Amino acid sequence: MRISKRLAAAASAAVFVLMAGSAMADGEKVVIGTEGAYPPFNNLEADGTLTGFDIDIAKALCVEMKAECTFVTQDWDGIIPALIAKKFDAIIASMSITAERKEKVDFTNKYYNTPPAIVVPKDSPITEATAAALQGKALGAQGSTTHSNYAEAHMKGAEIKLYPTADEYKLDIANGRIDAVIDDVVVLSEWLKTADGACCKLLGTLPIDPVINGDGAGIAVRKGDDALREKFNKAIEAIRANGKYKEINEKYFPFDVYGS
Repeated sequence: MRISKRLAAAASAAVFVLMAGSAMADGEKVVIGTEGAYPPFNNLEADGTLTGFDIDIAKALCVEMKAECTFVTQDWDGIIPALIAKKFDAIIASMSITAERKEKVDFTNKYYNTPPAIVVPKDSPITEATAAALQGKALGAQGSTTHSNYAEAHMKGAEIKLYPTADEYKLDIANGRIDAVIDDVVVLSEWLKTADGACCKLLGTLPIDPVINGDGAGIAVRKGDDALREKFNKAIEAIRANGKYKEINEKYFPFDVYGS
């Protein structure tokens, strides 16, 4: 199940269609790229459906914009190149707004902002989420993410192991092959509630580095696509104002993920 899910999530040809209401069939067509392997934000289920906070937010935005939206799954490492190559029009996949990424794509305003955190096995001797406590320890992270960048910048004494997907580092820490992992606090907290996450515990959150972690998660569009970016921005404002954002937030989390 876990292996087949990763393979499916990497298959950019897999397309999922959302009609934003029958009255919107003649509206603008928008193709949205997502990873499909980052629960609870976006996940490709065994039955082929896409679920998660990112997906529900995207659907709500499409309804607000009166757009006809389709979803395409794409492996994380190739998601920005695929956007630039016009395989889709926007990325809604918990992508942090960073200066490095802004050199390649444009972003909307944020639609959520949560800090990174460290998880360790329940019997771990590590007692603090600090660089000193992780000195010489094997620290797992998903590659090409703000979390791997954070580890490389702030946990230089650790042995950093990078993985193509979050599922793979979770498997390694559950089987004792690494000492700790770094990721978004919500992703890790939700995983710890599952049977697969029973191995481990949340050690603590980490201070946000604004240069690395950016200004929260935003929607990426191609450079210069100001019209689509502004449509998304107006739609984000609208669902924040009309209560739809709050409804989706409460479906997944007991706290406000939008941030200050």
